[in-house]
Amino acid sequence: MSSSSRGGHISGLRLERVSASRQFAEGRFRNTAPVHPGIQGNPLPLLGEYFFGGAQRTPPGPLPLENPLEAWGRRPDTGLRVTWLGHSTMLLELDGARILTDPVFGERASPMSFAGPRRFHEAPVSLDALPELDVVLLSHDHYDHLCRPTIQALAKRRVPFVTALGVGAHLEAYGVAPELITELDWWERTPVGPVTLTATPSQHFSGRGLGDRNRTLWASWVLEGDKHRLFFSGDTGLTEELREVGRRHGPFDLVMLEVGAFHPSWGTIHLGPENALKAHEMLGGGRLMPVHWGTFNLALHAWDEPAETLLRLASEQQVRLFTPRLGAASEPLRLEQATPWWREVSAGVLAPGPVLGG
Repeated sequence: MSSSSRGGHISGLRLERVSASRQFAEGRFRNTAPVHPGIQGNPLPLLGEYFFGGAQRTPPGPLPLENPLEAWGRRPDTGLRVTWLGHSTMLLELDGARILTDPVFGERASPMSFAGPRRFHEAPVSLDALPELDVVLLSHDHYDHLCRPTIQALAKRRVPFVTALGVGAHLEAYGVAPELITELDWWERTPVGPVTLTATPSQHFSGRGLGDRNRTLWASWVLEGDKHRLFFSGDTGLTEELREVGRRHGPFDLVMLEVGAFHPSWGTIHLGPENALKAHEMLGGGRLMPVHWGTFNLALHAWDEPAETLLRLASEQQVRLFTPRLGAASEPLRLEQATPWWREVSAGVLAPGPVLGG
């Protein structure tokens, strides 16, 4: 693993800011409550599930992709539009601002170009085809959220970046100009054009190599415009701090929560569908969009299990889901039902499927 893949080294004024954080102690960031990421206890059952489990961890056919370029050429009628580009990468059009979240356009979520989790689908559009951006928002430094080739390409556009404490060292190493980087501690906020971005607590971890675990901070994010408010979880487990986020910043027009890459043996660092619904309630409700699924094989569950389970549970709990197709530029405030497009892949049919209540 090359140093260029791992990123940069924290030093100078950046190290001073990191060291001053309440979440930083003994050289590392920590969660408010203790967590235990990784395999706990006897790993043999998990290894058996990995090698002999029957789950279909990759799609049986090509995923349907839509091209958003025509839609991007006109403003959203409601002032809020979302284009899901895969995993946790979204182009958010919020009250006049364009925000790109956790952009991963590379072939693999890995420090290596020849190994590691490979995409199920191409990006619906190329990086070059993206419209002018107001800001790139990075939740934390894991490879499925911070992609070196993608950052290097975006750096040439001289777009501002907002991220959590310490992550700017990686961005500088990948060519982003220091004056374009804003790093926030939990509960700090920064204006970007007509919107305000606030870093909020999440329950996760960080690191891009063997020796840098928890050297940078991880965060969830509140995005506030003149008319609309959004919540983006990044990666997080279930934490009571979500109630405080909802109390301070809710209600939200759209809550984007991670639902994939979960397993009981992985501690309390990811939500999964059941805990995503609990987190959604703690945040105060609103339309719920599942993210962090459908692009990479990062877990032991079937590729579509997060969406399928969430759809069933959300229907039982009468939670409104927003499940846009990959690449579809959609206005969530205009949609009251969830479309289970992933079922078309299993059926081998890519024509529009039935619409189910969400």
